Amino acid sequence: MFSITVRDHIMIAHSFRGEVFGPAQRLHGATFLVDATFRREQLDDDNIVVDIGLATQELGAVVSELNYRNLDNEPDFAGVNTSTEYLAKAVADRLAERIHKGALGEGAKGLAGLTVTLHESHVAWASYERGL
Repeated sequence: MFSITVRDHIMIAHSFRGEVFGPAQRLHGATFLVDATFRREQLDDDNIVVDIGLATQELGAVVSELNYRNLDNEPDFAGVNTSTEYLAKAVADRLAERIHKGALGEGAKGLAGLTVTLHESHVAWASYERGL
């Protein structure tokens, strides 16, 4: 399996419900490095996984919808604990939707999968992997 990864970042605010979250039940900020890894079994006719420039652009568009937002106030996340794991899935699903609409071009039709990883720090991160 071949892959490429592009990176961006987001800064959000949110709070959690539930004793398991301790002090994070209060409103707090988080900054995440966001990696999107695109996979395919065979390279395309240009010997690439996908256009890295378009992949970077589309990841940027997805994370810009969340950047500098209080997720507690966003209708898409109403009543949801926006854990790192949950946000990785949200970013992956939004990116997959763009891929299916053709945002990464014809070459992206051969993509088999996508993994989005949100890095909370240098020692902790969460990922969501999905097929395309």
